[in-house]
Amino acid sequence: MSAPKKQIVLTEEAPKPIGPYSQAVQAGNLLFCSGQIPLDAKSGQISAQDVEGQTRKVMENIAAVLQAGGSAFDQVVKTTIFLKSMGDFPKVNEIYGSYFKADPPARSTVEVSRLPKDVLVEIEVIALVG
Repeated sequence: MSAPKKQIVLTEEAPKPIGPYSQAVQAGNLLFCSGQIPLDAKSGQISAQDVEGQTRKVMENIAAVLQAGGSAFDQVVKTTIFLKSMGDFPKVNEIYGSYFKADPPARSTVEVSRLPKDVLVEIEVIALVG
């Protein structure tokens, strides 16, 4: 029996990687999605200045990567949210929760001193495929 090979996932509907990483990697029936920040896929610019707008864009970017990898929000098993300020948690949590109406995934949320391009939020997910 051969070991599963990793498959790189790349979509034009989400921002291109800004470093040496992939948007997502599929290994077996798992999809490991890199952290998404609120960049517009077409312009490469930050889409909003407020945490609500940034969170919505991050979730849209995650949706695009999940779709490209053959998955969806209802298949997400684990997320990690990185916040510039834990004071933004209630706003981020409300928007995030709207994408996971039933059987939400496991989650960690941490406050960090700085995120790429000085954004306010970054979210990464692990999802099932198929």
